[in-house]
Amino acid sequence: MPKFHLMLIAALFTMEVQAHGLWTEQRRGNIEVVYGHGAEDDAFKAAKISDAWAFDAQGKPIAVNIERLNDHARLHPTTSPASLAVALDNGAWSQTPDNKWINQGRTQVPTAVHALHTWKYSLAIYQDGAILPDLSMLKLVIKPLQDPLKVGPGKPLRVQVLLDGKPVSGLKLIGDYRSAPSTVSATTDKNGEAQVVVRNEGLNIIAAETTVPVSDDADIDERGLFTSLSFIGSAHEE
Repeated sequence: MPKFHLMLIAALFTMEVQAHGLWTEQRRGNIEVVYGHGAEDDAFKAAKISDAWAFDAQGKPIAVNIERLNDHARLHPTTSPASLAVALDNGAWSQTPDNKWINQGRTQVPTAVHALHTWKYSLAIYQDGAILPDLSMLKLVIKPLQDPLKVGPGKPLRVQVLLDGKPVSGLKLIGDYRSAPSTVSATTDKNGEAQVVVRNEGLNIIAAETTVPVSDDADIDERGLFTSLSFIGSAHEE
């Protein structure tokens, strides 16, 4: 098969793998980890949830337990969190010349023509005025530059996107990942900043994704990173 075709197939697979995102939702009194794309909500191996972090209003850590169920995971902070983050390690994937993908790194698949490792991250804001802690554990993160709970639907929220702790420019942001997962709402500037209009009174999920070439890892050619920022657009009133 021509090298161009192999590169195209690899790129398409990378897009397919990256298409699935990660976020959290309040369901039946639980904080559920959701792995999906738009309205899709797929089952996943809960063992892939590599870590979770919860914080109080001052940004101090709160213990959080991960409940690993048959088809997804729940998060149980010991007290009500002001913010919460979670990470999913989707593992390394290698493509063989016959266009099959194996959930192993290149060193375990000698015939591999392309290999990548994908991670998914999510940050949720639950309380007004929450002070965010250091978020360096999220290798790609959408950090709000103002309180997202006080902006309101139809108004712009200022955010900054950090890749490995540094601002990343030219990254496209999806403003409503669950309802319009293919619609770009903004692109980050040279400081990694952008303004994204708050779309919903209910749950808002702002998302971004990228790939990063890797040259010092025998198992993979690139990292695939997805991240989301979620919050309620307007407080519920009876």
